[in-house]
Amino acid sequence: MTAEERQRQIVHAARRAGSVDVAALAAELGVAKETVRRDLRALEDHGLIRRTHGGAYPVESAGFETTLAFRTTMHVPEKRRIAAAAAELLGDAETVFVDEGFTPQLIAQALPRDRPLTVVTASLATAGVLAEAENTTVLLLGGRVRHGTLATVDHWTTKMLAGFVIDLAYIGANGISREHGLTTPDPAVSEVKAQAMRAARRTVFAGVHTKFGAVSFCRFARIGDLESIVTSSQLPAPEAHRYSLQGPQVIRV
Repeated sequence: MTAEERQRQIVHAARRAGSVDVAALAAELGVAKETVRRDLRALEDHGLIRRTHGGAYPVESAGFETTLAFRTTMHVPEKRRIAAAAAELLGDAETVFVDEGFTPQLIAQALPRDRPLTVVTASLATAGVLAEAENTTVLLLGGRVRHGTLATVDHWTTKMLAGFVIDLAYIGANGISREHGLTTPDPAVSEVKAQAMRAARRTVFAGVHTKFGAVSFCRFARIGDLESIVTSSQLPAPEAHRYSLQGPQVIRV
């Protein structure tokens, strides 16, 4: 097996399982651990994976994106902590945009139910979560539904968003980096996120530590466009400080 074939198998395994382990890959491929580490370094240089201690996980790109169902199985306790902290930033906002994705869905669940609130979302899952909340008005944006994320996109979605002035937008991303800002694999999704941020007075990014340093295909915002970043304490404090130097408050929970 050539190095190229081996690396292709590693990427496939990482995308299938969500992560890979050096020792397990070495046994499966019949090569030394150092060979696997060398392959992982090469794949990281090409932006296909991110290395961790003892393994790696795949980076979402124009050719690969995880589904909403898969996201509900990964880093769930971390996402719940982040969502609770993000919901506390609501302040006196009366109109809120909640992005597609599992962490934004958890934010929607954590929003207060004892006061009137209007929530605008492109996510069918989030709209379903909030539909029975007595004090919450849900505006579901129309458009083409993406099967993997169950969220609407395209010009119908952005046209509706363009008609709103929103107090606060909760935004997610597939990657966030100090060099390239907030990114996502699909141009159609990128347009919805960008339009939501244009419509909002305040924007909060909420995401797990693995998103940081990752770069996807389409950039839709700069770090300085954010009021706050909410993530977990698994993002090292020095790195969080570097993001804060570009403008936003960084909250680690």
